[in-house]
Amino acid sequence: MKKFGLIILGGIAAIILLANIGPIAIFALSLVILYYAFKGFMNADTSFSKIAWAILGLILFSSVASNIPALVGLIAAIVLYFVFKSWDEDDRESEAPITNKREETDPFVNFEKEWAELKRNY
Repeated sequence: MKKFGLIILGGIAAIILLANIGPIAIFALSLVILYYAFKGFMNADTSFSKIAWAILGLILFSSVASNIPALVGLIAAIVLYFVFKSWDEDDRESEAPITNKREETDPFVNFEKEWAELKRNY
């Protein structure tokens, strides 16, 4: 039942991620250009160039702010990552050997194993 829930959650997250690929790309591009506009503003010498970089930065900031739905796509990508991570943990748990807790703590079973090993050595 847990795998079914992971499939449903992963499918929904994948659909949301695919639907928001465009806004995510524009969001990332706007952030990169905004970073360079900020660097240009900080390195500008004249007041005219500072004003120009500030205006460009405000335009790009409004572009970043208008792409808030891209954050939904990024959250979907994070959910998809955790679904895949949880899926791998389930597979590793199913591959682990099944041991009986009573056999590990029972001294007589442990004695039988040791006795068999001693017999084999002689």
